[in-house]
Amino acid sequence: MRIVVANVNTTEAVTEAIRAQAQKTAAPGTEVLAVTPRFGPPSVEGNFESYLAAVAVMDRVRAIEEPYDGIVLAGFGEHGKEGLAELFDVPVVDITEAAAHTASLLGRRFSAVTSLARTCGQIEDRIALAGLAGRCASVRATGLGVLELEQDPARARQRIVEEAVRAVEDDGAEVICLGCAGMAGLAEQVREGAGAPVVDGVPAAIGLVESLVRQGLRTSKVGGWADPLPKEIPGWPLP
Repeated sequence: MRIVVANVNTTEAVTEAIRAQAQKTAAPGTEVLAVTPRFGPPSVEGNFESYLAAVAVMDRVRAIEEPYDGIVLAGFGEHGKEGLAELFDVPVVDITEAAAHTASLLGRRFSAVTSLARTCGQIEDRIALAGLAGRCASVRATGLGVLELEQDPARARQRIVEEAVRAVEDDGAEVICLGCAGMAGLAEQVREGAGAPVVDGVPAAIGLVESLVRQGLRTSKVGGWADPLPKEIPGWPLP
């Protein structure tokens, strides 16, 4: 089985961190193909950058020539999942919905701990779209940008743990979701600090895609995620 894991930003170090965590948790025989968009922001922190990244990710995945069995969109709270689901019939799983669905199986309420406060609304919207707003206790921000998580891991861990503890003690969360792909690999350390289960969306999404593929399930093409209408679109596909 081969799973494409699409980073939403253009920072190769983030792509490699995501790839390493995805491959570490994938089942034996599953190959992870991690890809970086050809264009777009070095970090995605807001709606403008998120919509731009969505186009960049669709462009990058469309250019993959080798066969694959599923797609993971590795951006927490980012746009583009529905576009990918229309373009391809393999399972497409977004790490936001993967983390939220997984967390809802482990406790009554969950919280997400993310990077900057400006992204909290996007995450809340994606959780609502997944039908899990009622299970979400809070979305908390560390105040650290995506690239800061990579540049200062010790400070990042401290701030994530601090907000996770507040989510449990003040918001009533029973499970914590790591709300940024740049936090991949920190689940165990945050769990020790927060005293609650911690879900990393990258391995959660990998596990869900593997399960869907093994069951022989594919994206429905009846209704909202049907193939795009055949029409001439100036400038697309990108050269």
